[in-house]
Amino acid sequence: MARVGVCEDDPEIRRVVSDALRLAGHEPVVAHDAGEAMRLLGAPVQLAALVLDIGLPDGDGRDLCQALRAGGQEAPVLFLTALDALHDRLAGFGAGADDYLVKPFAVKELLARVEVLVRRGAPTTAPAHEVRLDPTRHALVDGTGEVALSPTEFRILATLMARPGEVVRRATLVAAAWPDGAMVSENTLDSYLRRVRRKIAEVDMAAEITTARGVGYRFEQTQSGS
Repeated sequence: MARVGVCEDDPEIRRVVSDALRLAGHEPVVAHDAGEAMRLLGAPVQLAALVLDIGLPDGDGRDLCQALRAGGQEAPVLFLTALDALHDRLAGFGAGADDYLVKPFAVKELLARVEVLVRRGAPTTAPAHEVRLDPTRHALVDGTGEVALSPTEFRILATLMARPGEVVRRATLVAAAWPDGAMVSENTLDSYLRRVRRKIAEVDMAAEITTARGVGYRFEQTQSGS
């Protein structure tokens, strides 16, 4: 039995997916919207896979995926969505998805794709950051308050936080934060990184974004907050 996280706002689809997972021998952990998903599906909850709707009532499922990744949840993600245009698919993969299934879907295909992800994934043991990203408000949140982020700032920071200690290439950040085909200059990305750094400094976050010159950026833990 594998624990599979599900976030779907449509009650009928949610029931179909949950029942199918149970019949296949899995344990679904079900959320109705992005806010509930952050509470039920984030690290350190151990999940073998995640099935996320993109069109949620309180946020974008792609932002939810990035926030979960940034918080340490490493389970592979299947997006379940009615959005089937190429740019939508690319945006989904840019947000960290491992697979993509368009509605309406065949239950057997859903289960087959989930089985592949379950075999590929391993339960996360990464601890959640004390300061977290909230995909419903596009904010950086700590125990005392929050700092608002623009959608682009949110996606840049989420991409970096999902890979702590690793150099994330500039092209990866652009793909995660802007629509496919957008013309983004180096100066534009640098400007957004400066804004994100300032907002990190506004909360008690023991981390910083460093530059790997000519390559990209790195999200690093520090000894103490600002």
